[in-house]
Amino acid sequence: MADMTLTRGALDRDRLLRLSKEYGVYAGVAVLLLFNFVFTPHFLSTENFRTQAVQVAPVLIVALGMALAIGTEGVDLSVGSVMALSTSLLSLYLGYGPWVAVLMAVVGGVLVGFANGSLIAFVGVQPIVATLALMVAGRGLALVLLPQLKDVRDPDLATLGSGDVLGVPYLVLIALALALLVAFVVRRTTFGRQLLAIGDSPAAARLAGLPVRRVLIVVYVCSGALAAVAGVLATARLSASDPTSLGNLMELSAITAVVVGGTPLSGGRVRIGGTVAGAVLIQLLTTTLIKHDLPPSWTQIAQAVVIVGAVYTARERGKR
Repeated sequence: MADMTLTRGALDRDRLLRLSKEYGVYAGVAVLLLFNFVFTPHFLSTENFRTQAVQVAPVLIVALGMALAIGTEGVDLSVGSVMALSTSLLSLYLGYGPWVAVLMAVVGGVLVGFANGSLIAFVGVQPIVATLALMVAGRGLALVLLPQLKDVRDPDLATLGSGDVLGVPYLVLIALALALLVAFVVRRTTFGRQLLAIGDSPAAARLAGLPVRRVLIVVYVCSGALAAVAGVLATARLSASDPTSLGNLMELSAITAVVVGGTPLSGGRVRIGGTVAGAVLIQLLTTTLIKHDLPPSWTQIAQAVVIVGAVYTARERGKR
């Protein structure tokens, strides 16, 4: 009888951990929404929801690239610096036209991603070390190109940052379109299957003849490009280029969104739907703390607690 009770308790605990990993992020979003509905004044307004959606869009776009990197059992710490570099390049090339400037900003992100991927795939540098180096170098280069804040005054970029379709901001539409695109790539393409296989076991992927180096480079190029797009959109929304602060600690928010969304740090799996929900959770958490007069530093502490909880749940699940 005692053995049956212990077995039942272990099964219940395993089931609870599994449910927490699969659906915990959605439950967290629901709880925060309910809390704000009840205790936060003026939360139920169209303008507030629009503001929340616009603010979460860059985080989501960066998190999509981070999810790909983590899916290969890697990480990309350079995403915040890529955002800063993209805003500097955007401002620098704006005189050639807004779309040339946007293109150059994205190219900058692609080059950083290519450098990250090459260091990891060909040199054998650990992802955390390679991307840390580019994080420092990228922010430094951004400040060399644009040492201080500069206004960005262009009607096309202003429309991109503040325009909408049927009340839905362009930024939100772009973020959702990219989320659908990345989800399709991961689930329905050969590249997506190769990415997951590499994350599950790089050695086995090499023995199977998969193009491991090429896939890793493409993954980090995609992460850099997505971070650059996020930087462009954030610049368009703010109508200013500020490489000093833009993208600051964005890697923390992106990693939190991905891990809380159910993508394991051990690689081999990418949950795009969970990543979207994770980005929304981080935004709601930040909003809740701010609207209840807690200092911004508490947001970082809360994110750290959420990451530890999500990693612990995944670790316990992996033991079973």
